[in-house]
Amino acid sequence: MSNIRQYFFILLISLLAPWSLTYSQQAANALPMDPTVITGQLDNGLKYFIKKNEKPENRAELRLAVHAGSLQEDEDQLGLAHFIEHMAFNGSEHFAKNELVDYLELTGARFGPDLNAYTSFEETVYMLQVRTDSMDLLEKGLLILEDWAGGVSFEDEEIDKERGVVVSEWRSSLSPDQRMQQKSFPVLYKDSRYAERLPIGDPEIIEQADYATIKRFYKDWYRPSLMAVIAVGDFDTGWMEAEIKRRFADLVNPSTPRQREEYTIPMHKETRSVIETDKENSFTRIQIAFKHPETPVRTEADYRQSLIQSLYNRMLNARLVEIRQQPDPPFTFAYSGYGGDLGNLDNYFLYAFVPEGGVVRGISSVYTETLRAMAHGFVETELERAKAETMLGAERAFKEQDKTPSARLVGGLVSYFTDDSPFLSAEQRLQLITEILPTIKLEDINPLPKTWITETNRTMVVTGPEKEGATLPSEAELLSVLDSIGQLDLEPYIDKVSDAPLLDKELSTAEITDEKTWPELGVTEWTLSNGIKVVLKPTDFQNDQIQFTAFSPGGSSLYPDEDYFNASNAVAILDQSGISEFSLTELNKKLAGKNVSVGPYIGELVEGFNGSTSPEDLETMFQLIYLYFTAPRQDEEVLQSFVAQQKSILENIMVNPYYYFANEKQKIKYQNHPRRKAIPDLSDLEGLDLDKISRIYKDRFADAGDFTFIFVGNFTSEGIRPLLQKYLGSLPATGREESWKNVHADLPKGKIEKTWVRGAAPKALVEMVYHGDFDYTPENRYAFTSLNSLLEIKLREALREDKGGVYGVSVRDIARQKPDSTYAVTISFNAEPDQVDDLIATAKEEIRKVMENGAEQTDITKVTETQRQGKIRNLKENSYWLGRLNGIYQNGDAMENLTMEALEEAIRRLNSEVLQEAARKYFGTENYMQFVLLPEGGDED
Repeated sequence: MSNIRQYFFILLISLLAPWSLTYSQQAANALPMDPTVITGQLDNGLKYFIKKNEKPENRAELRLAVHAGSLQEDEDQLGLAHFIEHMAFNGSEHFAKNELVDYLELTGARFGPDLNAYTSFEETVYMLQVRTDSMDLLEKGLLILEDWAGGVSFEDEEIDKERGVVVSEWRSSLSPDQRMQQKSFPVLYKDSRYAERLPIGDPEIIEQADYATIKRFYKDWYRPSLMAVIAVGDFDTGWMEAEIKRRFADLVNPSTPRQREEYTIPMHKETRSVIETDKENSFTRIQIAFKHPETPVRTEADYRQSLIQSLYNRMLNARLVEIRQQPDPPFTFAYSGYGGDLGNLDNYFLYAFVPEGGVVRGISSVYTETLRAMAHGFVETELERAKAETMLGAERAFKEQDKTPSARLVGGLVSYFTDDSPFLSAEQRLQLITEILPTIKLEDINPLPKTWITETNRTMVVTGPEKEGATLPSEAELLSVLDSIGQLDLEPYIDKVSDAPLLDKELSTAEITDEKTWPELGVTEWTLSNGIKVVLKPTDFQNDQIQFTAFSPGGSSLYPDEDYFNASNAVAILDQSGISEFSLTELNKKLAGKNVSVGPYIGELVEGFNGSTSPEDLETMFQLIYLYFTAPRQDEEVLQSFVAQQKSILENIMVNPYYYFANEKQKIKYQNHPRRKAIPDLSDLEGLDLDKISRIYKDRFADAGDFTFIFVGNFTSEGIRPLLQKYLGSLPATGREESWKNVHADLPKGKIEKTWVRGAAPKALVEMVYHGDFDYTPENRYAFTSLNSLLEIKLREALREDKGGVYGVSVRDIARQKPDSTYAVTISFNAEPDQVDDLIATAKEEIRKVMENGAEQTDITKVTETQRQGKIRNLKENSYWLGRLNGIYQNGDAMENLTMEALEEAIRRLNSEVLQEAARKYFGTENYMQFVLLPEGGDED
């Protein structure tokens, strides 16, 4: 911890009178509730939780939480808890049919991000973001919650239309992983209701359940005694409390309510194993878990124990990351964790992705490292780093307590209601951690694995591809491996830590030779004497965040096709090698407790950097930038590790029909161009050459003189100036003039339709692509994106709401200015195979309607109001400014297009005729590709 941080926390503790007692005096105390939260309970049992929060401004996050989920379903209702959730959006007392979604979209809300819901085993939660700059909008938001709580209509016609949507959602989840989950749940949660109540349910019941059975679930379980209203946002809390009381006090519980059972999962003495293969499964995975009784975190002593558990897993996972960086690692990913399982359980689990045939080696490695920690414990330097990372997280949350988004806070209050999870303020959490962390010693942590790792209540799940010659070990073989590891005399872990400074070099200082300003945008541009251009946008959007990006023209386009794979992977390999004299492991240890991230990249047309930091760690970020330019590190063992991990991922990837589909589409789109592979070949890995990789990287970052750096966040121009002059000003500048080359593979002209047959799941994937040349102007770009926003609404209404044929439909658009000015619109969805032709025809018909008739004003308002509200939000986000400024400097756009006024002018010009013309221009093209993946039994082209 830096001296500044030490001083900060000493000062903080001294000011906190309620925390003047020693920890031992307070350990039994119940955890406090965030004092700014207003809580209450109505006479009918409904609870409410209210918190004022002004990030984002003029917005409120509203939630209706119902303490009923799939566990409450009767045998004839499997999937109906989730179905009820869908029906809440399809007609209620004050919003008939689809009027709810229509109304909210007219206010600028987005279906999905701002209006959604989810169903789990034990609860159903409805989520709504509403504007608070209008009392009418806020009142309507509460009216919607009121309708959800007791006024859903359940019209027969709407029920029947929604059956197809819910079945489509079930269908979209079908995958090898889903099939193996279906097999594992009855084993892992045997003799419990959880084993037979997955929330997605039974599609036959969803399709066939009668109206009375559906309504029965709502009548039985949607009652105020099982509900909570949660409101977090920019509003008057007194008004909100009064309004909740007024609206929800009249909800009535049934005269003879059904008892809500608390379902448990029984413990077991034996090891329960699931060892499964699937012919479409691409990866081999292992999980060993040890079930334990749930230990809720309700007191300060509980919280201390949760910190001890977290520190243990931080330290063990750091060791696993080190192993992953070996030349021939036993796993591509491994993780240790302790936390809540389902129901009344916690569990300790070890999880790993391993190469094909590597189950025994992978499980041995992870288990050995766990037993090493059991035998010898951890060391002080590991604990110091883990504590520093823990403190960093608490400190950042405290600094951002007035800039934390309401959406993040409201989730915590939902958990407080559904799970009794603690809801502390950021200040309370920091106080608690500051008090407790120094009291935690290695002797508190080291005994954990002896209590966690047991021979009873143990489960093992091993899954892999089904193929000739590939077998998974049996349960007996795996248990034998675990037993044999337990007999080993393991050496203690040695923590190798470098004491060398990150940067030990005297640097010169560059002058600022030119300055431009845009006062209305708060943007300044400086040019340094070595040619580097620096763009600054100081903000107060976040207290503890500075983001940056940098670019220089060139990228992988400057290298021939045969070197493309080396160029495109150069950063991934060298970044994993570390920098200067530090390996990646040593670098991570050096940076423990610092909030700093710097990552180089080499794209097709540019190379550069992305990163972020806290104001306190800003100089460290600049030091890293300097070292990534001047002291890249190459390590043959890192290359070997990279190749081994990639081979492990790629060796069976094409047996998955959805990876296969993605790969085959890409081949057709770009005519097998070597730079446009969706998934690399194993032969590409064999061509990786460390010397070539190093030469390419050094060449791309040899000349900083044509780089543009953009910084956005909590800094001042004068405060950042000396760091820019020192660290960026000292970077080498050779004065070379270069730009990118056009190596872009164009999409094929004309009409292409292709169907493949792959996969056991009864679902089809559809992709429709319209593309062509694009006259890149701000006006055309705006009309183009507005058109596609309109189409996403119309296609959702037609394909989902009217036909019930899809769960969702995606409309993705891209308009490029470089290297060629082109556009592409991709429409994609999944569907029941027999409905594919009809749904494609329906999508084309919706497009034709816009081409012939333009758009109705109601739909235009939905598009423009969503744009307006999105812009209002975005203008207060660092990431938005960073992305837009980057686009302006790369593409030469006008700075003035960033303003709200520019958007309002564009909205003023948008009308039905503009959208009709755009539809004819971009969808009247003869350049059309259609790709369909059908399950086995279909007809392939």
